[in-house]
Amino acid sequence: MIVHLDGDFETVDYIENRSVLIYDNVDNEEYPIHWHNAIEIVMPLTNGYTMICDGRTYELQERDILIVPAGTLHAMKAQPGRRLIMLFDNRSISSNPALYDLYSVLKSPVMIGDDYDEELRISLGNLIKEIYTLYSNFDVLSEVYIYIKLLTLLARIKENQISAVKYDDEKYMEKFGSIIKYIEQNYMYNITLDDLAKMAGYSKYHFSRIFKKYSRTTFISFLNHRRIKAAEMLLLDENISVTEAAMQVGFSSLTTFNRVFREIKGCTPTEFRKLYKLTNVTGD
Repeated sequence: MIVHLDGDFETVDYIENRSVLIYDNVDNEEYPIHWHNAIEIVMPLTNGYTMICDGRTYELQERDILIVPAGTLHAMKAQPGRRLIMLFDNRSISSNPALYDLYSVLKSPVMIGDDYDEELRISLGNLIKEIYTLYSNFDVLSEVYIYIKLLTLLARIKENQISAVKYDDEKYMEKFGSIIKYIEQNYMYNITLDDLAKMAGYSKYHFSRIFKKYSRTTFISFLNHRRIKAAEMLLLDENISVTEAAMQVGFSSLTTFNRVFREIKGCTPTEFRKLYKLTNVTGD
């Protein structure tokens, strides 16, 4: 299934002029550790499936769903069975600021298993089946409808995440929604935890605790991921140097930028740029 692998980086072999690739996979084959710039969705249809993402093992049962964000190091164990494996070009969503709230769902792998509401789980499974049907009967508007289904799937997961966060005061939700939007608009500046805590009207400790509960990660991790995501887009422009990209997204130190980029992407900014150049050449 993996066609082009350069080190750990996979170049997804999309059909010409498409940005979606779906496998109805029955291969009893192990896929080594790799990453790509595609959002990957896996749903076993018969038998389970074991995947390792960022060092964590996910044991999927039939009809479970695992969403793997772009840039995540992952591998699959060899297992008999049938599963749908879907790849969506990350740029179709990440480059649109209007979709940021949905894209925030993809900060880390999302496992939809038996701990999810059964009605929601069935609904998400049906969306995946509908995407597969559209792909199998591809015509001029299929990809448009496929991305509508994908956005609907992400929106339902986001709604579930929001409803699962229960605070004594509903104003928490509004306030932290404003904080997230503030970070989105100002990530390129020197934002500190103290500044945001004062803005929210809480102590630094209380704000840090609530932020992690709301966003499922720490403030600094959230900020770094947002900056690196912005840097990815800048690095695609060969006229922008690595140093310029680092400074434009808010890193004052090139060393820190390189370290954080490697931690998140598994490669240096320079390696990332070379891999994308190779991808574009291959695509041409």
